[in-house]
Amino acid sequence: MHFKLLVVLVEDEHTDIVLETARELGVTGATVLSQARGEGIEKQKTFMGLSLSSARNVIMLLVEEHMSRRVLETISEVCEFEEKPGTGIAFQMDIEDAVGVSQQINILASEVEEQI
Repeated sequence: MHFKLLVVLVEDEHTDIVLETARELGVTGATVLSQARGEGIEKQKTFMGLSLSSARNVIMLLVEEHMSRRVLETISEVCEFEEKPGTGIAFQMDIEDAVGVSQQINILASEVEEQI
């Protein structure tokens, strides 16, 4: 079984919807790194040197490769990444190997077979 790593960077208030959406699409787990900071095209606003931007989270999802594009696109739609610039971004990377996921593989095997 081959995996992709989906990395989703969102404002704190979108974290739960990303996790719920991923779970509904068959993702078996996630890691959330809190209090990340990012900057896009426009420089962030500050007040006396303190950032006024909201907290961002980095959500990492290890997803079976046949499911990854659908999960990525659905998260983008639900969070309105294209419609509302600055809401967040998501991307995927190939994973060469992974350990510690044998329990997820057993669960995913039947779901992936149905999709292929």
